[in-house]
Amino acid sequence: MRDDAASEVARSAGLNLDEALVTTLRAALPAVAEDVVAAITAEVPSYARAFSGVMGQNIENAVRLALAGFLELASGAEGADPGTPLAPVVAAAYDLGRGEARSGRSMDALLAAYRVGARVAWRELARLAVRSGLDAPTLARFAELVFAYIDEVSAASVTGHADQLATADRVRQRALERLGQSLLAGAPADAVIAAAERAAWEPPATLTAVLLPDAQVRGFLALADPRTLQPTELPLPEPAGEVTVLLVPDAGGRSRQALLRVLRDREAVVGPARPWLRVRASYERAVRVRALSPEPRRTVDTDEHLTELVLGADPEALADLRDRVLAPLAALRPAVAEKLADTLRSWLLHQGRRDEIAADLFVHPQTVRYRMGQLRDLYGDRLDDPRVVLELTVALGHPQYDRNGE
Repeated sequence: MRDDAASEVARSAGLNLDEALVTTLRAALPAVAEDVVAAITAEVPSYARAFSGVMGQNIENAVRLALAGFLELASGAEGADPGTPLAPVVAAAYDLGRGEARSGRSMDALLAAYRVGARVAWRELARLAVRSGLDAPTLARFAELVFAYIDEVSAASVTGHADQLATADRVRQRALERLGQSLLAGAPADAVIAAAERAAWEPPATLTAVLLPDAQVRGFLALADPRTLQPTELPLPEPAGEVTVLLVPDAGGRSRQALLRVLRDREAVVGPARPWLRVRASYERAVRVRALSPEPRRTVDTDEHLTELVLGADPEALADLRDRVLAPLAALRPAVAEKLADTLRSWLLHQGRRDEIAADLFVHPQTVRYRMGQLRDLYGDRLDDPRVVLELTVALGHPQYDRNGE
């Protein structure tokens, strides 16, 4: 019970009413309860239908309990603990508030019902009290008790409503987290679909995994689709560092550019859009690309790093391929081998255009011609073999290849 309302109830309780008046008021309680229920039904339209069901019975019981508790407070000895009769009433009011939240209603109707009920109950009880000769000062304290009592009961319902919403929100949030974890863990489709239904989450056509520094998550979520999932416990492999994984709905096709614009000033890694049940593939690609640049200074679109991903899938195989295709250079002095490898790489990437190769290598076109003559002598007809050209392109065209041949 709130301290301020409790003190008000305590101050107004214990009116030491005459025993005959208490008997009269107690005998009238069933009729007063009926009047209260009728008034609420007439004046609070949203409860008109509710009173015909279980909710109506609960409210009628609550009204009778509240009136009985009020009368016990009013008739108790002055200075008596008001908590004894008030506790069950507060508990019932708290449960009413929780019930409203579970039904998806706001507190407006219930608070209106309290106001109507307090007015009708006060009118009837005051009429009986005046008829029984209750003096004006005591009648005034009687009114104070009514207002303090209804304030405390209303506050209990508001608290129950808020607690239920908070509980429901936590339960749903946890269900959404588990859904995201199931998706990333590659759980069976039927289990994931059931998890989505439990979380009351409408599946999108696609999901896109986004890796984002923890400090930048809140700002992004304020702009993102509210269906965005945020798993908190991730399956392996996990991204290094303090990074949050977000699963963003329907960010494929043209919508991808909109997502990239929102993330433009953030240090995100954006995976590909995938059918929502296959978002694990998007997550795994984002993790692999982030490994290429563990601390990106700008948003990284994984679609722009497909070559690195393909060629870096088996680093040892790539190294073996490079050693094999560069075997004709192995007998040369390292400096000569390096220049020829650079020239061969540029020749492949610029499709034999001598001037572009010379500009790339910062040499004279005649130098390019001379070096290519050397390479023709070393490789022979193999430079005209499409398979050899493909292998050389893969071995030397990797973006991570440098002028040291590493």
